[in-house]
Amino acid sequence: MRRFAYLLAPLLLAAAGCTATTEQPERPAPATRAERPSPFADCTPLTVAPAAASPTSPGKAVSPTLAGKAGDQLPDLTLNCFTGGTPVSLRDVKGPAVINVWASWCPPCRKELPAFQRLSERADGRFQVIGVNSRDSRGGAQSIGEDYGVDFPMLLDQGDAFQRALGRNAFPLTVLVGADGRIRHTDATGALDDARLAALLQRHLGVRV
Repeated sequence: MRRFAYLLAPLLLAAAGCTATTEQPERPAPATRAERPSPFADCTPLTVAPAAASPTSPGKAVSPTLAGKAGDQLPDLTLNCFTGGTPVSLRDVKGPAVINVWASWCPPCRKELPAFQRLSERADGRFQVIGVNSRDSRGGAQSIGEDYGVDFPMLLDQGDAFQRALGRNAFPLTVLVGADGRIRHTDATGALDDARLAALLQRHLGVRV
């Protein structure tokens, strides 16, 4: 029996060793894929008056029932910023400002975006260029921003609340806002180019670009 036990012991140890080596090591959790950085700027400066802004003359008062007309305040809405952070109340936006409402699925919107980007680069602290991405997906807006090199601040309005508050249902839509926060002009004539934008700013905001 003792001799049999000596012969059996190596077999038991070998079996135990085999069992131990077949255990699989714990696999590390898969790394979370990092989100692409936003092409758009932060929205915090929107509530700070442009450094070199000159006051625009007050607009003609209109009936408060005529939403979105010249002389009205911006709608009492709060929109999220594409980059996150504190949502922005439109009533707190400091003018002069050019607000461009657009969507990635809208061909005229895509056509005019480069002109708004160039306008933002020529602002020189005199006015703000602000985007409102409406009825769109975050991925669609991100891709267009990257492809077209658009980097001005972008607000999100997936339920088109801004347009409804203005009584407008058009893409693209451009709203010019004076230094007093009141609407000077709303344009829904289609894709705007550099010359048309320059003419609108000079006429309605008194700014030459």
